Amino acid sequence: MCYESSKHGSGESRCFPESKDEGNGGLSYRFVSYMAAQLGRPLYTVACHDDLTAADLIGRHLIGHESTYWSDGPLTRAVREGAICYLDEVVEARKDTTVVLHPLTDDRRILPIERTNERLQAPPEFMLVVSYNPGYQNLLKGMKPSTRQRFVALRFNYPSPSVEQEILIGETDIDKSLAQRLVNLTNALRQLKEHDIEEAASTRLLIYAAILIKNGFDPVDACRAALVEPLSDDIDTVNALMEVVLATFGK
Repeated sequence: MCYESSKHGSGESRCFPESKDEGNGGLSYRFVSYMAAQLGRPLYTVACHDDLTAADLIGRHLIGHESTYWSDGPLTRAVREGAICYLDEVVEARKDTTVVLHPLTDDRRILPIERTNERLQAPPEFMLVVSYNPGYQNLLKGMKPSTRQRFVALRFNYPSPSVEQEILIGETDIDKSLAQRLVNLTNALRQLKEHDIEEAASTRLLIYAAILIKNGFDPVDACRAALVEPLSDDIDTVNALMEVVLATFGK
């Protein structure tokens, strides 16, 4: 699936999705991977963090046997190849790093590389995708308005119970009855998100619990290890969540 804005004067389509992954960890990456496979394009993924520099994205000179040589970063390689560059958790990167994206995400579609004196023109196939979880944002971590407004946005939330059951069965091969009970439990836990829980249980954690049960774990122990303990370090909160688990599995 490709999100393309309207055609511009040059006839090139501009595809710059921004995804907001609201709590359901891993969904953005799997979506982008699927999109790359469907479009038949290479995918370069960057896990953003506080120490990420512009050189990590664009490239740098390295020391060889007899001289230095230039090594493209993932963003530069994606531009040269007409690939997809995916920046995961982009709000974790410093704002002075992400500003290098601006020339690529407006009508110029260029990537200036000062150290090699190059000015790369992005081909029509090039796409830049960024994702972040709004739940992690605070006053110090958020996308600059000047950056946000260069993207079209897609919000990811939890799938419906029926879809989540299909995902669970497809990923773990458990029976439908167990999948339904686990999904109902997870949705009950999600209702408690505002009570001392920073993040609600994701589909990823749900899959982990199902895998443990399928491999012989007691359902209560599996849910404690995969669904409850990862959500909180507070013992009172954990005990409260376990009450929901015990009510679901009848112990």
